[in-house]
Amino acid sequence: MKIVVVITGASGLELGVKFIEFLPKEFEVFVVVSESAKLVQKLERKEVKVYQDSEIGSSIASGSFGIDAVAVIPCSTNTLAKIACGIADNLSTRVASVAIKEGKTLLLAPREMPFSPIALENMLKLSRLGVIIAPPTLGYYSNPTTLEEMERFIIGKMYDRLGIKNSLYKRWK
Repeated sequence: MKIVVVITGASGLELGVKFIEFLPKEFEVFVVVSESAKLVQKLERKEVKVYQDSEIGSSIASGSFGIDAVAVIPCSTNTLAKIACGIADNLSTRVASVAIKEGKTLLLAPREMPFSPIALENMLKLSRLGVIIAPPTLGYYSNPTTLEEMERFIIGKMYDRLGIKNSLYKRWK
């Protein structure tokens, strides 16, 4: 599977990094980093190709490149708004726009709380287009006791929606 992971904003950066780290080794992983998320040096996975948000002409910005999925983790409300309005002025928003036009899987993990009415309208608009809206919300039935268990639950649920097999969290019995 070819997957693009976009990290926008610095708040929630660790969740995006861990999402990448837990991906199966056989995946082709491409990472787009916004200006606000330059802290991605923490990526230890050697096979990851990292792009700057300004590289809008890169191969992953083309529908013919053949990505299978795009996950924007975390997704700032600014990025969410741009995607909802069809603004593709950087690599992050261009990759998302291409995923929508090509009918590929697009997952957005908006990180605000509480959500403004504008953000909720943008999420509804995108959801109606088939975009997966997956805020990093904890399911208490998994009985997490550490931050890592909470992150594994959230990432595991995202993987489930993307069709990525995993055993990152305790499932409902």
